[in-house]
Amino acid sequence: MNLDRSGRDPRVRPVIELRGVTKVYGAGEAQVVALAGISFAIDRGDYVAVMGASGSGKTTLMQLLGCLDVPTSGRYLLDGIDVESLDEAELTQVRSRKIGFVFQAFNLVPRMTAQANVELPLVYAGIRTSERRQRAAEALAVVGLTDRARHVPSTLSGGQQQRVAVARALVTTPALLLADEPTGNLDTHATAEVLSIMDGLNASGITVVIITHEPDVAHHAKRLIQMRDGRVVSDDRQAPPDGRPPLMGPSAPALAGRGGLGWAR
Repeated sequence: MNLDRSGRDPRVRPVIELRGVTKVYGAGEAQVVALAGISFAIDRGDYVAVMGASGSGKTTLMQLLGCLDVPTSGRYLLDGIDVESLDEAELTQVRSRKIGFVFQAFNLVPRMTAQANVELPLVYAGIRTSERRQRAAEALAVVGLTDRARHVPSTLSGGQQQRVAVARALVTTPALLLADEPTGNLDTHATAEVLSIMDGLNASGITVVIITHEPDVAHHAKRLIQMRDGRVVSDDRQAPPDGRPPLMGPSAPALAGRGGLGWAR
């Protein structure tokens, strides 16, 4: 098998493909080039960390990858779809169906239970009640929170709230799990739990991209992309961390095997 420099098989259609992507804000003397000709691809099932200091362009890159913004020039293909060709309604649909988001702020609805928070994307998608309850329960089992399904966020720890957010991101069976500083608000123990879940999800076949400034977080990924001044300055494979096996809920192997939540899409 012939692999490229980042370890990709060029014969496989990637989940993410950026071709000479630029992002420019403002004009004239006020013009800011946030991304300056970014090109890379991420295959299905990969686990990638994107690192860079403040102002490196990683936040802008995250917004583009998440279809929250569009490039000024160049092309971005998400799971084979050219994002530039989509109108706002179509972009919203792609975000809801193709991408699972996990942010530094958990963004849970305070008065809703963990189960209801995880179901919420399926409510918006028009999924019938019985199916969305089953899928939400399965997603909570994957992150080890079956016994917290009826708890509201204020009764959960920070780590548990982020695990609910991960379950919510996964319940729509996305092509991509996109995590933006997912451990930024967590203590050391909770950080280890959340990252262990991310490791396990990737081991089950889901594509994971983490935006982070923390080397310890980035070390969990199989591939590290470093950014500076809106450019990719390095893109390398790295050895996975040693330690305990990934933390996964009891139903994760079954889901991966039968495609229940689409981990191996």
